[in-house]
Amino acid sequence: MDTAELAAGLDRRLAADDVARRRAFPGDARDRQPVHTVYVPADRMLPGITRDWGRQALASLDEFGADKALLAELAGVDADVIGDVEARVRRKLAMEPVEDLRADLEDGFVPGAGDWDALEDSAVRTAVTALHEDFRVGLGSPFFGVRIKSFEPRTRHRAVRSLSLFLQELGELPEGFVVTLPKVTSVAQVEAMVWLADRLEIELGLAGRLRFELQIETTQAIQGSDGTATVSAMVQAADGRCTGLHYGTYDYSAACGIAAAYQSMAHPVADHAKNVMLLAAAGTGVRVSDGSTNIVPVGDAAHVHAVWRLHARLVRRSLEHGFYQGWDMHPGHLVTRYLATYGFFRDAFPTAAARLRSYVDSVGGGAVMDEPATARALANVLIRGLDCGAVDEAEVAATAGIDRAGLNALVQA
Repeated sequence: MDTAELAAGLDRRLAADDVARRRAFPGDARDRQPVHTVYVPADRMLPGITRDWGRQALASLDEFGADKALLAELAGVDADVIGDVEARVRRKLAMEPVEDLRADLEDGFVPGAGDWDALEDSAVRTAVTALHEDFRVGLGSPFFGVRIKSFEPRTRHRAVRSLSLFLQELGELPEGFVVTLPKVTSVAQVEAMVWLADRLEIELGLAGRLRFELQIETTQAIQGSDGTATVSAMVQAADGRCTGLHYGTYDYSAACGIAAAYQSMAHPVADHAKNVMLLAAAGTGVRVSDGSTNIVPVGDAAHVHAVWRLHARLVRRSLEHGFYQGWDMHPGHLVTRYLATYGFFRDAFPTAAARLRSYVDSVGGGAVMDEPATARALANVLIRGLDCGAVDEAEVAATAGIDRAGLNALVQA
């Protein structure tokens, strides 16, 4: 039997399928993913906004986090490591309090009395001026962008006007810049966003590739009228420009008829939508982000502690379910965002590092025999911990026996 000829026959039969699969599923993204996105109304985007959020978060931690045993309980962090975790969080809040910042021209932006177009134009310029100033003095966040209005008929023209003006004022497409397109309801809207991005790049002479993320907050984005998962087709229609799918907790819950008191990131309708999003994004290079809680930690100690407990539980739950990013709506949320996130990666670190060392050293016969896919997942956990500041390169090298370059090589294998 000529197996070489049989194999060649398979190559010919599957050539088109191979090309289509590589195009549809190029692999997971390898760059850094922020642990959160912060939305700030564009007219309130003043120079130093991220530093101010960090200062407010630290002040809240000082005021309401003095009892370390209670802080550990609220954040879901072991009492014996809360000191180390808190110290890391304090450094984070001082140095890089916001990882991903969005100037919001949609739900968070409500123009006052007067000419709404003029007010939104002014807000666009205010936001871009703040971004320019912060980057000039080294206060810019690693990731940033703008959330425009949706492509529904009543807001479509304003969305185009604001995005065009924002890009003109920005002057270039810096690394880490992304546009958020909210309330997407159809594949045609995604195709329209690709067309608009093409035109803006040409007409504004933009160097680079304009990228966008889709907010999944309508039922039509999850399941179309034909019963198929619309979000999968949306990802494929984005022509490689889509970087993320962001779940919209409250719009989606309301669309499903969930009473306001029960709308939550942890509701079963949220889990269903996010799991469909996770499947649609797998292997495409598109990241998935969980949503937010709209309950903010302000007021007396009892209320702040209750909100911290809720928020930390939701952050930890998202991480355990494979959602490594979420939204934060208030400076006080940064406290539990980082406490819970750092606690998660600190918990994962010893086992992941030990198993990775065993894998790299090819030591067999242990309690766990990991496969290459599992080794990539272990390396990814350590990389995410390094990116956000939960673990250090020195301790990874000492415990896992591999440096950052080695981790990168593992996940790219």
